[in-house]
Amino acid sequence: MSATVTPAARPPLRPAPRRRRTWSWLRGTAIALVTLVFALPLVWMFAAAFKTNVQVTDPSVGLWFTPTLDNFRSIVEAGQIVRSLGNSLLVGVVSTVLSAVIAVPAAWAVGRFGMHRTGSLVLVARIVPAISLLVPWYYLFAQMGLVGSYTVLVLSHMFVSVPLIMWVMISFFAGLPVELEEAARTDGLSAFGAFWRISLPLAAPGTATASLLAFVFSWNNFMFALVFADDRTQTVPVTLFNFISYASTDWGGLMAAATLITVPVVIAAVVGQKYLVAGLTAGATKG
Repeated sequence: MSATVTPAARPPLRPAPRRRRTWSWLRGTAIALVTLVFALPLVWMFAAAFKTNVQVTDPSVGLWFTPTLDNFRSIVEAGQIVRSLGNSLLVGVVSTVLSAVIAVPAAWAVGRFGMHRTGSLVLVARIVPAISLLVPWYYLFAQMGLVGSYTVLVLSHMFVSVPLIMWVMISFFAGLPVELEEAARTDGLSAFGAFWRISLPLAAPGTATASLLAFVFSWNNFMFALVFADDRTQTVPVTLFNFISYASTDWGGLMAAATLITVPVVIAAVVGQKYLVAGLTAGATKG
């Protein structure tokens, strides 16, 4: 009998070097175009902050001009923007911390004990338009004498931040191995002790991400501050709105204030990303 010879398997075909170079060039061009589209408004805002009002409204003045700090000097001397930055920072940090303290353990309980109805209620709270609650909220808070205080701003922001953090963290806790908590409870820990010592450190990346999203929402929120705040507790989005009047718009001051408002958010994003990467490394487990 003659032995059959099996032909050797052919190696997979690889794209030609020219095709790879073309694909790499197209991908780089697409990334550059998308980056340009998203970065161009920010570049224009930063540039306009150092222009006069005449230069801002003059299309012939591009990125080549003599910068001036008069816009920053005028809004800082006015004092309102500095007070508003402090108000936004206070309300954002307090509402985010309180929301995380409430939402993270609640998300762990929902994810671990299968409270699907509670999860559905959280989803309902996420999709209910907050503007539909402004009238009853205003009546209730006015009866309690809280309108114009920091308390009403923190509570109104928590109405959105708590469901946001909880909804992000439910899926995160559900993805953690339950065997780690079972091993901890076998060693004598309670259910909450296993959450505190095992699940919470592993959930640091998700907590950082959810808290950052909640802080950015609080920092950018305009509607709640417009209705519930007064001149003393006014936050930065409402202060920006004051630069626009019926007769004219102070474009230079508006862009300078918008630049000052954007910087803390960018810093928070950079710092949050740093701790997010650190949390991913610290929470890694060996298989």
